[in-house]
Amino acid sequence: MLLILQSQAEFKENPLVYEYVTAIATIFLVVFVIVVILIWLFKVIEGLYVDFIGGKPFYRHFYFFVKELKPNQKKILENEFNFYKLLNKKEQRFFRHRVCKFINKIEFIGKEGITIKDEHLVLVSATAVMITFGFRKYLIEALDTIIIYPKHYYSKQSNQDHKGEYNPRMKALVLSWKDFIEGYAIEDDNLNLGIHEVVHAVHLNSLKEKDISAYLFKIRFIELTNFIEKNPHIREKLTKTKYIRDYAFTNHFEFVSVLVENFIETPSEFRSQFPEIYVIVKQMLNFNFAGY
Repeated sequence: MLLILQSQAEFKENPLVYEYVTAIATIFLVVFVIVVILIWLFKVIEGLYVDFIGGKPFYRHFYFFVKELKPNQKKILENEFNFYKLLNKKEQRFFRHRVCKFINKIEFIGKEGITIKDEHLVLVSATAVMITFGFRKYLIEALDTIIIYPKHYYSKQSNQDHKGEYNPRMKALVLSWKDFIEGYAIEDDNLNLGIHEVVHAVHLNSLKEKDISAYLFKIRFIELTNFIEKNPHIREKLTKTKYIRDYAFTNHFEFVSVLVENFIETPSEFRSQFPEIYVIVKQMLNFNFAGY
């Protein structure tokens, strides 16, 4: 302690050095305060833009370093995930980066003889990245684990057989691989297990997180439910046309998951039949699947 006090005393006795260090420290402090204020102003302005003008986040992609998938993983993505093929080269690069980050974040667990391979990692991760591709914060904080069964399984949570489920308490997504693959076998039947269950995780995440993408998903969902409640003829049309399957009307969570399944698998038909709802869902996801 005595040595420290002596050093400080010697330091102050040298006015030039003391003034120089004090000036540098002051500059750093001022810059830090300005940066904090600018970040705060950015968030406020972006929030006001979304709230009052009906806009979207100012940007989606910003990375200091873009990660790359392993060659075999990249090949799986290119050959087996059609959404990826429809992106331009720049978007594909960002998509691969996000898939790589998602794989690194999530713990994948195989059950009943399933050994986790690149196909599981890439296709499930690509499904999540596809849904959040319009988000700035695309990693789902409410999701830590993905459990894969070979086929339908018995769930202790509901005491019945399941093809898939999202457990918010465990932050876990559980999928039947057989049904996951079948969801992509027919790409326009509006039945996709992977999309459906990931949307549940995104939906719950939006209720807890405060980033702009989660906020946008949440407020547009509220707007959607208010729109349908105020327009009973829309709900009547939804049920009569059978374009939206009956399971959607189980509760709000199932409703939004089924809507996103339709939005991704048959976007043009969705936009044609229910243009107002289509626009709101597009704003929720901040992505136009009909036009890619």
